[in-house]
Amino acid sequence: MNPSTAQARVIVDELVRNTVSHVVLSPGSRNAPLSLALYDAAAAGKLSLHVRIDERGAAFLALGIAARTGRPVAVVCTSGTAAANFHPAVLEADRAGVPLIVLTADRPPELRAAGANQVIDQQRLYGGAVRYFDELAVAERRAGQNAYWRSQICRAWNAAYGEWRCGPVHLNVPFREPLVPDGDEHWYESLEGRPRGARWTELRDFGALPSFVVPSTRHGLVIACDAGVRAASEWAEQHGWPVVSETGGLGLGGGTAISSGTWLLGVEGFLAEHKPEQVLCIGRPTVFRPVQELLSDPDVEVLLVRPDSDWPAPAHNVRQVGQWFDEPTKPADAEWLGRWQRADVAAATAVRGALAEESWPSGLRLATELVDGLPPDALLVVGSSNPARDVALAGGRRPDVLVHRNRGVAGIDGTVSTAIGAATVHHGPSYALLGDLTFLHDINGLLTGPAEARPDLTIVVLNDDGGGIFSLLEQGAPEHGQGFERVFGTPHDADLGALCAGYRVPYTLAETLTEFRAALRPEPGLRVVEVRVDRTRHRDLHARVRAAVSAAVSGE
Repeated sequence: MNPSTAQARVIVDELVRNTVSHVVLSPGSRNAPLSLALYDAAAAGKLSLHVRIDERGAAFLALGIAARTGRPVAVVCTSGTAAANFHPAVLEADRAGVPLIVLTADRPPELRAAGANQVIDQQRLYGGAVRYFDELAVAERRAGQNAYWRSQICRAWNAAYGEWRCGPVHLNVPFREPLVPDGDEHWYESLEGRPRGARWTELRDFGALPSFVVPSTRHGLVIACDAGVRAASEWAEQHGWPVVSETGGLGLGGGTAISSGTWLLGVEGFLAEHKPEQVLCIGRPTVFRPVQELLSDPDVEVLLVRPDSDWPAPAHNVRQVGQWFDEPTKPADAEWLGRWQRADVAAATAVRGALAEESWPSGLRLATELVDGLPPDALLVVGSSNPARDVALAGGRRPDVLVHRNRGVAGIDGTVSTAIGAATVHHGPSYALLGDLTFLHDINGLLTGPAEARPDLTIVVLNDDGGGIFSLLEQGAPEHGQGFERVFGTPHDADLGALCAGYRVPYTLAETLTEFRAALRPEPGLRVVEVRVDRTRHRDLHARVRAAVSAAVSGE
């Protein structure tokens, strides 16, 4: 057996022993040993193999699977720019704490020095974004190779899924030719792993679970972000604190959930009278300025649950991170919680009333209809920019809905692929809400070969023909209107239906509310639903809803 084949087979076998059950592969020549070993393992039922020709999409597909399962997923490519195309997903996995094992094939050192084809410097290619990097020694016929290969896979898995914080790791694997099996199965030593399928090195299965804190005040507020939503609901219920989520009412359960919290935090008069003394923040807030402003308030003490040393601290005022407090718990103030709950009801009613007066469609109304129309136990993948805000601002409590957002670095990269990856391993109907630029940026994620599984995923595209998010920011103000369309609005006039047809993906244009509701009914397979929206209405609509909420809360 040639060394490259032996090494690849051992790497794949040890990945399986380390509970890696999903691997995403992009084809290439230099990674042929791994490709063949992965195919054999998948044929034997040892793992699920997903093949994608676009490396950027492949990496985000792996990220979606890992984010949904909470388990490490391996992603494999050839050398050169293929490895560079993994970088955006690696950055997202780093900031979001998603366990990825990145395996990049490479030329051996003597070919790099000779100026061989398809060669870049892959040493520490992803910089500080990975928890662990190693370049495996080029495989040789000598004793000790099997143990070395297996040990390094265990080290990588432990770093990706370790005690401190989940995240991406990078193994660069140089292969010498021959790159395919030569028909000889003899090797210098046994290539077997530990008996009974055990890991080569047994490691504790940490799961990076956060610890929790005990409050030292009666007037507090919980801010939950992404994966911390369910845990925050339980904690807030126990301590009698209102809980606000960056995903609005999605995933929030219990009697302390405030589905309109992101609106209430932006009402100065309400917040002045209802400012919490402490804020418990679970996760990493990224979307709303009122949240950042509250965490930056020097009069508000911030308690943070995040299992690593990379925590958000807008004013550097975080008191403690993920540890127990010695202060005794003070009894809950029922009236404090009650005031927030009454304001929540008033704000939610105002939002629904204001949106009911608006003509269909708008981003906020679409998000409201989508949240209301999701079937039980659905997965909803939310894109960055306006969709992330629309879902939160729409309110609507749906504790049975699971939400995923690529909010590690809050980019629009790879969101179609992420949604497909998460939906592939979700046991139930799946949906995604994306803006048109997010969809177009990763439309190649729709490219799924005939041998690959297509999940039951409905991708809803809110198409406002450009960068609608900028309409709501400072640059969207009337005084900047002259250059807005060219450098911020960036209209594209793309025909989404024609593009979907090219990928053989079913497509629906929902022009009426009735058509949209009908399009949300669960159906098997991958499909796209487009809703066209006039983004020139965004700014005025948000202002009207904000005014309605402020009036309702002030009257409360």
